[in-house]
Amino acid sequence: MMIYRLMSALFPQARRSIEPRRIVIIRPCCIGDVVMATAALTALREAFPRAHISWALGEWSARAIAHHPALDEILLTADMPLASPASFWRFARQLRAGRHDLAVSLLRSPLMSLALWLAGIPIRAGLDSGGRGFGYNLRVAIDPAAPEHESEIYLKVVSAVAGRRLHAQANLPVMEAARHSILERLNETGVGKPFVVAHPGGGQNPGMRFASKRYPPDQFAELLNRVAGSEAAQVVLIAGPGDADLVAAVAEKLRTPAINWMNMLDFAEIGALAAESLLYIGNDTGLTHLAAASGAKTVMLMGPSDPLRYAPYTAKSLALWKPTELAAGGVNHAPVDWTWQRDGIGVDEAARRILAFLEA
Repeated sequence: MMIYRLMSALFPQARRSIEPRRIVIIRPCCIGDVVMATAALTALREAFPRAHISWALGEWSARAIAHHPALDEILLTADMPLASPASFWRFARQLRAGRHDLAVSLLRSPLMSLALWLAGIPIRAGLDSGGRGFGYNLRVAIDPAAPEHESEIYLKVVSAVAGRRLHAQANLPVMEAARHSILERLNETGVGKPFVVAHPGGGQNPGMRFASKRYPPDQFAELLNRVAGSEAAQVVLIAGPGDADLVAAVAEKLRTPAINWMNMLDFAEIGALAAESLLYIGNDTGLTHLAAASGAKTVMLMGPSDPLRYAPYTAKSLALWKPTELAAGGVNHAPVDWTWQRDGIGVDEAARRILAFLEA
């Protein structure tokens, strides 16, 4: 917009580089986005090994990454810190109190760029989509219509700060305590290897409700029957408290041995469980990103969202998607008339590709 371009002219670009002592990453929400941003965190730690790195994010997302070894501190904020004038000013004051000399913003938000300027942070690096990053003094221009992976977009900001191209994959190392807890639970409940972890829910977070991301329960169950049955594997079903009906619908149609661990594990334990499994299967959700970043062999069932933008950013993952026409601009512009029956990948194709993925 023209107003953003005019504002950009009022905020000069940074003329000097620094060796930052205190860095804050800005990506408050949500779990999938936060996990995809761990690639940028890892690259940032590589570039500045002696810096103190904090991450400003909401409590729910913080639970997923608080144990990351590249992170020194969690700066708890609201999931949506710019949602009201009061929360905006509170967030700006919170950042100012941190005395950071570098902020790395991974949001496409004109208000966030303004908040960082008001926080008085000397070097403010961030995404500049259509001039929305006017408050940053190290702006990384991106084209919102160009399909590019979120992790790679985030890495561009870190590369601009470091002055060289940096790369890392999304990663969330498994905590030893969580691994021990999961091994004990598997032993106590008689779940032996191989087993497949399945999460049929998701599609909702503090910023969005997107139920069409969920693979239909009947198809999800049949997919598990074919994959787990072929591998003589047990199924471990996981989900949150709002997914009870979905889990019950899937469990009812299963012909392979299954156990229901819905609402029984924390994020660290889910990562550990996934890492111990033969395979994790889930929808385009934060937990699927978490499983992939924890080192699990992961399948993401993608519907009205683009794998070029949102597939797990790891080497051991498979995004299953039936190519279809999507509007430019990402998940917020997904077609409203999209249906799994007409537009989504079918069970036959999904099972074939998953079994080939396991063999490879």
